[in-house]
Amino acid sequence: MIDLSHPIATGMTVYPGDPAVRVRAALSIARDGSAVAALELGTHTGTHVDAPAHIVPGGRTIDRVGLDELIGEALVLDPTRGGAEPLSSGESIGIERLGIERLSRVPAIVIVRTGWDRRFGGRRYFRHPHLAPEAAERLCELGMHVLGVDMFSPDPTPNPGEEGAFPVHEIVLGADGLIVENLRGLEALGERAQLGFFPLPVRGGDGAPVRAVAWRQSAGGRRRG
Repeated sequence: MIDLSHPIATGMTVYPGDPAVRVRAALSIARDGSAVAALELGTHTGTHVDAPAHIVPGGRTIDRVGLDELIGEALVLDPTRGGAEPLSSGESIGIERLGIERLSRVPAIVIVRTGWDRRFGGRRYFRHPHLAPEAAERLCELGMHVLGVDMFSPDPTPNPGEEGAFPVHEIVLGADGLIVENLRGLEALGERAQLGFFPLPVRGGDGAPVRAVAWRQSAGGRRRG
């Protein structure tokens, strides 16, 4: 299996305004007979899934999302494939850049691979590209239910203190879909991949950290395990 998740660690990069992450020792083997860590983090820490309740009043919470919605074959879209120019900071990724203008159907899970995960932990990570709203609308029309990205968000990330706009969130979560953010290592995947996202079942949660994985394919093209 291929791990597509960022490790959770004290002081890790978080979305502007989100709770800071702290992992500290609460019990120790020497003192208490067992080791237990205390975690302080937000529901959108690291690699995580947004439930509709993230922005939709009365929307589904993460504990009402079925695991079957988050497992299956995914289409991996790479806007830099085929000799296209590398993506630039703040670039809007449209339908043609994604190469979906001639598609008639997509799987329920669609991943957009930008390579921006290599900047995770640095200031440039905040200035990631983003998905054009019309591209998100088109993907939903084609059958997408889960959108995954290797960036903070499929929408632009605002500067600290600024109010953000979330048109792609409104389109996808507004259709009762799901968004997986801060994926990493997508260069290990082909155009089609078997993926699984396993969130913490936070009761009433607007989202949750996930362990995101891809299954390696055997030489014959069939999934191992």
